[in-house]
Formats: sequence, structure tokens, C-alpha cells
Amino acid sequence: MAASGARAGKSVVVFDYGFGNIRSAERALARAGADVEITRDYDKAMAADGLLVPGVGAFAACMDGLREARGDWIIGRRLAGGRPVLGICVGMQILFSRGIEHGHEAEGMDEWPGTVGPMKADADHTIPHMGWNTVTPAEGSKLFAGLPEDARYYFVHSYAVHDWELETANAALTAPKVTWAEHATPFVAAVENGPLWATQFHPEKSGDAGARLLSNWIDTL
Repeated sequence: MAASGARAGKSVVVFDYGFGNIRSAERALARAGADVEITRDYDKAMAADGLLVPGVGAFAACMDGLREARGDWIIGRRLAGGRPVLGICVGMQILFSRGIEHGHEAEGMDEWPGTVGPMKADADHTIPHMGWNTVTPAEGSKLFAGLPEDARYYFVHSYAVHDWELETANAALTAPKVTWAEHATPFVAAVENGPLWATQFHPEKSGDAGARLLSNWIDTL
């Protein structure tokens, strides 16, 4: 895919803290037109136009790895300066206040209030939620701009956020845009909140729809 004028020269760091499909993310971002580097270097992570935080595995382990690499501090500093960050899969989950897995509670980044908890199965839905699913984008979403309503995205997870708890009482502030999906019960599939965006699904594994979504994010950098 050739880079558009808006995307040409945009730099993105895929933060390498030991958890995530970093090579898949690197390739997908490059195809979407970004100049991509995989690193945990503080200066490079801070200087990039965009920072992508991947994540696979257990919530607590990802948080431990992120802290060990000073990723929590880097994310906090970037957001304080209005610098874009995109979290993917567990890289989205750790942005919430806490995660509960197998009865163990771990603290997250607390950028958003809320709990990551086990998904539920029923007669028609098994856990893990693995495969393609549609979403219901928030009204006015920039992340899903230009994508058809029936677009499908690739999910692999057994835990999710089932309740959005952040309230925006100040009318002068823009409320976060929350996109939902459903697997037995509704869960948060994506969030757009100022410079902090995130997806529960894997855009780097979501074919043309995922490529368009990453392009949309890069265009905002």
C-alpha cells in the first residue's frame, strides 16, 4: 500500500516490552504507510509521532513487563503531552484500572476506570473468543471512518471490559468514543479518548479492514 500524503514520514514505535505480536504489527504499520521501529528505547518512544503498545498473554504478566521496561512511565509522559498512543489486545486491557484472572487481581495503568474480567460462555459462544466478529462503532468514530458496518475484525481473548465506567460530566470535554462488540454479552471493542486509542481485536491480523483502521490512526498523528 502506498503511503498517502498524510501518512508519509509519520514515525511509529512498536514498544517492545516482551509481550505482543511485534513483527506482525511492524509489517501492518509499514503497509499502512508509517515509518516503523521496534524498540523500548525511551528517547525513541517519546520522539515518535505514534506509540503502539501490543500485548498478549496474562494481564498481570503484561503489566510486570511494561513496568520493567518503564513503559508505564513512557505512556504516561506521552499522554500528558498529548502524544498519541494505540493499545492492542492486552495492550488495551492494561490501560484500565485492574484485571482479574483466575481469581488474582492486578493493578493496571488506570488511564480509564474499569475492570478486565472473564468473558462468559453460553450454548452458542465458547471461550476463548477467537476468530472474526463485527463491531458497533461509536458515532463519529475516526478510527472506523470509511469502514463498512459489516466489516469483521480478528479477536483472540478470554477476558474483556464489560462495563464502561468513565463519565464525562464537564460539557466542555469531549466524551470518549466507545465501540462495542458482542460474544454472549457485550464488551468494549475499541476506545478513542483524546490521544489514547485502543482496540481489543488485532488490527494487524484483520486483513483489509485492519489495514484501513491502522491507516486511519496514522492519519491522525
